[in-house]
Amino acid sequence: MTDIHNRQAHHHVAPIFTDRWSPRAYTGEAIDDASLLSLFEAARWAPSSNNSQPWRFIYAKNGSAHWGDVFALLNENNQRWVNRAAVLIALVSKKTHVRPGDTAASPLKNHSLDAGAAWASLAFQAHQLGWRTRAIGGFNREAAPEVLGVPDGYQVEILIAVGKQADKSVLPEDFHEREKPTPRKPVEQFIAEGKFNFAE
Repeated sequence: MTDIHNRQAHHHVAPIFTDRWSPRAYTGEAIDDASLLSLFEAARWAPSSNNSQPWRFIYAKNGSAHWGDVFALLNENNQRWVNRAAVLIALVSKKTHVRPGDTAASPLKNHSLDAGAAWASLAFQAHQLGWRTRAIGGFNREAAPEVLGVPDGYQVEILIAVGKQADKSVLPEDFHEREKPTPRKPVEQFIAEGKFNFAE
């Protein structure tokens, strides 16, 4: 497996935050229902503004009746490695919410933010269980709502691949150099006290 020791926290955090990364190399092992539902259970408890819980997940296990339709949404480059994933998941967010005391729905400005929190919860739970995840932005966003049966008022955010990690040798050779954890900017580059004070 890939050495992850180049990811060092500058301040104290639980190891799962530096250990988790997003590989493309998967074994092709199937995921059991208990593990898959555990990922969604973790997403269920994500932080949610106004308790709106706008996240929705649509999944297709590799080899299932729906796998081909979801897989076909991916761009050609992503199809080259996703074929060994155990499951593909579409993260969808609801763009409106009926607030307490209201009878009609109003725009939910934070729907993507809350959906992202649910995705992070799912990713960390997967890592905890020995599964690996990768968010995928390279897919046909115009076709996705129709293929996935998503009605108006919802937004398809990302696709997510889940699988057991394999050695990078299972990937096409041009992916090998990129199959490693990525670094992160130091905290000092993205925090400011009181006012925005960033170079970019």
